[in-house]
Amino acid sequence: MTDTSRELGVGQVGYAFMGAAHSQAWRTAPSFFDLPLAPRLRALCGRDAAAAQAVADRFGWESVESDWRALITRDDIDLIDICTPGSTHVEIAVAALRAGKHVLCEKPLANTVEEAELMAEAAAEAATRGVYAMVGFTYRRTPALSFARQLVADGRLGTIRHVRAQYLQDWLTDADAPLSWRLDKTLAGSGALGDIGAHLVDAAQFLTGSAISSVSGVLQTFVDSRPVAGDHGTLGGSGSADVERGPVTVDDAAAFTARFDNGALGVFEATRFATGRKNAMRLEISGSDGALAFDFEEMNLLHFYDATEPAETAGFRRIVVTEPTHPYAGAWWPAGHGLGYEHGFTHQVVDLVNAIAAGEQPTPSFADGLSVQRVLAAVEASAMDESRHQKVPHDAGTAEGPHAGRQGGAS
Repeated sequence: MTDTSRELGVGQVGYAFMGAAHSQAWRTAPSFFDLPLAPRLRALCGRDAAAAQAVADRFGWESVESDWRALITRDDIDLIDICTPGSTHVEIAVAALRAGKHVLCEKPLANTVEEAELMAEAAAEAATRGVYAMVGFTYRRTPALSFARQLVADGRLGTIRHVRAQYLQDWLTDADAPLSWRLDKTLAGSGALGDIGAHLVDAAQFLTGSAISSVSGVLQTFVDSRPVAGDHGTLGGSGSADVERGPVTVDDAAAFTARFDNGALGVFEATRFATGRKNAMRLEISGSDGALAFDFEEMNLLHFYDATEPAETAGFRRIVVTEPTHPYAGAWWPAGHGLGYEHGFTHQVVDLVNAIAAGEQPTPSFADGLSVQRVLAAVEASAMDESRHQKVPHDAGTAEGPHAGRQGGAS
């Protein structure tokens, strides 16, 4: 059972989408896992005190603050959980660590490499005082991906040669969907690249145990302005001239190739314009002795191919990752009773609390987050350098491309 005699006071900054996911995790973790420290939901912080209070009442937070600085000064708070836009991460995290508070920070770690470096330096210094920081790449804690990491680490795939990674969403396909902070570079840092591409980068480096050493990428913004506020349908209709629109200053989609320091080749795609795809985070890794494939839309499944088996029986094996011996799964339901999106956040709390109690650095660390940030920055720099894009010549006189005019059997 969780040791309720030893408490970990938690103060959380942010109460919206991620704030709700984290709140649920802090509340749920000690009910299903034996923890060495009992999380206490001391205070929830948000600039809109009334909205923060409503969320606090729903999840059981003991109090509400409207300024994150108040959390740092409170003696009953041991850890600051940051669930705010990337532009705020560096100031909150560095101040919290210097004040002796443990920190959990949502991904991506920061909006720039320089900010991430400051955070990693503050975390390294704090660790010498027994104060720890972790970045929230929760997909690592999906049982199927944690199990996949075990298979790779055990050598079941042999030499890793290929990494294929996609994160496909479609929530921006409507050109008149409203503008939000995620589409503002000053707040979000980047678009699909940082929001969901960061997950791919972390997962790929985590699964392979290898760092990305070089990249070549392209970024694309398909819709460069959106309605500023409210339901666009109430502002005059799609395309109406009286709809106030604001600029989209981030990418809608990102694609890049990568080389890993173990010699593997990677192909990555992150987009919020994949019509019909809601949250398809897909990873496939090919090695000399096997392969594995995962899609978060079927998050309880892992497909594994053992190339050492005889050819007549070899094939991708469908593994339902819900057995008691699978990572995290034994604390929940009987085998076959699947987990969901929110469970990764609970597992994050479990690993963080265990590491803090043991006096060990939790992972992924801020140094890991900095590594991801450097990859994102390299992709962005590559995409901005048009000289790296080799033009493809087409036949003269074929304005529509090399196959123009080849219709109806024309030769």
